[in-house]
Amino acid sequence: MPHSLPAEAPFDSSTAVIACGALVRELRAVGVNASYLPAPLHSRPAKIPEAIEQQVRAVVAGAAQQGTALDKIILGYGDCGTGGLLDSLMERLQAELAIPIERLPGDHCYSFFVGAEAFRALHDEELGTFFLTDFLARHFDQLIWRPLKIHTHPELLDMYFGNYKRVVYLSQTNNSEQLAELTAMAADAAKRLGLAFDRRHTGLSPLQDALGHPVTVSITAPTARQGGSTSHQTDSE
Repeated sequence: MPHSLPAEAPFDSSTAVIACGALVRELRAVGVNASYLPAPLHSRPAKIPEAIEQQVRAVVAGAAQQGTALDKIILGYGDCGTGGLLDSLMERLQAELAIPIERLPGDHCYSFFVGAEAFRALHDEELGTFFLTDFLARHFDQLIWRPLKIHTHPELLDMYFGNYKRVVYLSQTNNSEQLAELTAMAADAAKRLGLAFDRRHTGLSPLQDALGHPVTVSITAPTARQGGSTSHQTDSE
C-alpha cells in the first residue's frame, strides 16, 4: 500500500467533503470519503468556483433526497488561484444554504501538503520554486507539459518558466518503490524544464493536520436552508 491507513475516518456522515481530483489518493489514504471535481481545474482556477458551487448544490440536494442532515461541508481546496473568489462563494452559499462551509488552509495544495510554516520557508529559500506533488509528478505531461503546448512549441518554455530556478517535489507516498518511481518522474520533469531539482518528503501528517484545522469564512445574513439539484460530476486518477 502507498500509505498507511488511519484507525478511523476523520469525519462522520454528516460532513460532506468535495475535493480536487488531484487529492484522490491522499484523501482516501487518510480515510476521507469525498466527491471529486476534475483535476485539470488545477490549471484553470477561474472555473473552480462555478464547478464547486454546482457540486455543493448537488451534494445538498442529494442529502435532502436521502433524508440526511448535513452539518458541514469541507472543500478539499486551498484558494487555488481563485484570488479570494472561492472564499466569497463559501460565504454566499453558507448564507443561502445555512450550512457551514470550510476549506483547507493555504493558497494551494502545496501548502497543506507540507504545512504552512515549511511552505513559507521553502519560498524564503527560493522564490523561483515550481512545486510538484505525487499527483503532479505522475501527470506532468497531461497537466503541465502538453496543456502549455511546450511539446510542440519549445520556445514557450522560457516564457512560462524563465523566472523559475528549481523544482521541489513534495512527496506524500511512503511506499519505497512508488517513491523511487515518482522521484525519477519529478527529476525528469525538472530536467525538461531546465531547473535544479530537490525533493522534500512530507508524508500525510500535514494533510491530516490541515483537515483538522480548515479555514472558515463569516456569513452576514443566513437564510432558510434551500438548494437545487445539478448533475454530479466526479474525477478519478
